Amino acid sequence: MHDDPRPLAEAALQPQPPGSALALPAGCYTQAAFADAERRAVFARSWQLVAHGAQVALAGDHAVGELAGVPLLVVRGDDGVLRALHNVCRHRAGPLADCDGRGARHLTCRYHGWRYALDGRLLGAPDMGRAQDFDVAAIGLPQARLAQWQGLVFAALDDAAPPFDQLVEGIEARLGAMSPAAYALDRRASYEVACNWKVYVDNYLEGYHLAQVHPTLSPLLDGQRYATTTARYSSLQASPLAGSGPYAPGEALYWWLWPNAMLNVLPGRLQTNRVVPLAVDRCRVDFDYFYAPEVGPEARLEDQRFSDEVQREDIAICEAVQRGLASGSYVAGRLNPRQESGLHHFHELLRAAYRAAA
Repeated sequence: MHDDPRPLAEAALQPQPPGSALALPAGCYTQAAFADAERRAVFARSWQLVAHGAQVALAGDHAVGELAGVPLLVVRGDDGVLRALHNVCRHRAGPLADCDGRGARHLTCRYHGWRYALDGRLLGAPDMGRAQDFDVAAIGLPQARLAQWQGLVFAALDDAAPPFDQLVEGIEARLGAMSPAAYALDRRASYEVACNWKVYVDNYLEGYHLAQVHPTLSPLLDGQRYATTTARYSSLQASPLAGSGPYAPGEALYWWLWPNAMLNVLPGRLQTNRVVPLAVDRCRVDFDYFYAPEVGPEARLEDQRFSDEVQREDIAICEAVQRGLASGSYVAGRLNPRQESGLHHFHELLRAAYRAAA
């Protein structure tokens, strides 16, 4: 197979009108060169969901994450300020934390014991007193940009990321009383999926596959009134609920936030997804469950059982699609203008990022 992505990129970069749009070519999902370009032009230049407020409520509380290959540590300082510090010691790149934690008084490198304040200032470095011109006060951890919204914490590495308000534009008005900030975290489930991260996002962004892939979910949604709307850096799939299964009557709202975060808002509950690239053909989906106080333990367990069943169905089809993309057989196909408009929107943002990278 041809490994040089340049001819493919040149053809794939051109904008595609909605009525005649093609999907992205297979090489965008299978070639390492595209994964490298995405790290620089997508993940380093966008806002990423990295934590939720309950994880970092008090001084010393911290959550580990990663953004475009850069390890991050979201930590609440003694001054009450929340920061997204690079989790990379200034000595020889050791980690300051390996896992989430509570109430730390300072941050200590796991490699050689350099000690930092919660705001990233170096406090001490063992046995460095004989190093010439070594100034503890001149050393500190770099910081990423940080934004807090509806109880969720986002970070961005690069100043080229758009203003955060553009990412969530219009969402709060649509949420109304179903505010994620009012829901409490219950648990996290993580799934490793043998597919490119974009395959999973593509699948999320359309309801076209529901009848074929999700026999228990599909009847709960109204296919005739299932509608997709797009904003600058987000899209919303909305459908009335049938009021059967684990969900009360109401509405299902499925938001996607560029490039890899999702908010699933249903009566009394919220699920957030973050799709993390692990390799060109592998990703991890971190799936957090939040509930309103009135949703009891039995309803939570039923909701999580049902959601896990849906996830397993999505994983199976996404992995099959990845095999098809890698087979050499696939040539980019036409998109459905009505049912895959969110997918088209995502691909156009990707094409613009590829053009910027080129």
